[in-house]
Amino acid sequence: MLSMFLESLGMALCLAGSLLVMVACGLPMWKVTAFIDSNIVVAQTIWDGLWMSCVVQSTGQMQCKIHDSMLSLSQDLQTARALTVIAAVFGVLALAVTLAGAQCTNCIQEEALKGRIVLTGGVLYIFSGLFVLVPLCWMANNIIVDFHNPQIPPSKKREIGAAIYIGWASAALLLMGGGLLCCSFSQGARGGYPIKYTPTKSITSNGDKKHYV
Repeated sequence: MLSMFLESLGMALCLAGSLLVMVACGLPMWKVTAFIDSNIVVAQTIWDGLWMSCVVQSTGQMQCKIHDSMLSLSQDLQTARALTVIAAVFGVLALAVTLAGAQCTNCIQEEALKGRIVLTGGVLYIFSGLFVLVPLCWMANNIIVDFHNPQIPPSKKREIGAAIYIGWASAALLLMGGGLLCCSFSQGARGGYPIKYTPTKSITSNGDKKHYV
């Protein structure tokens, strides 16, 4: 059935997207040191994340420090921390809602109600993707603007880290998966179009009768 295929594919994409949101939220590689000096040999690399900052030495040793205060962070980091956590919570909530209304479960018997619940889960997944997409684009824009700003010294300039790319991938998966879950609610996917029958003529008892001898 088409609706079951759309639900399964949408849930798989959304589950992968939610896991990537949590990975991107925990990784410290949101802002990475930009190597733009003439000197090729770099002693250390600095990673700035939502929860900690790490310094990676050229020998491979890494030291991380958790941010002491949230208010001391820049505005984009504060917003990214809040919205990514909200996106992760929405992903978990949407998973529970979608499983309750999925066709592969028996939590709810009524098909119409199950379809509405799956639609609600798809909408929640779309909101989760939007919540994680907004801080990613904002932070990436700030990194690019600061990189091309001549007033900022080269040692303070940063590049887009791997966590932002992972976050973009998670947002794409959440939006596509949520869209598929919403499409599975349509009557065309569920085969809910009513079948129309042509009315039949009733045989009356007053009609002509043939007598046989």
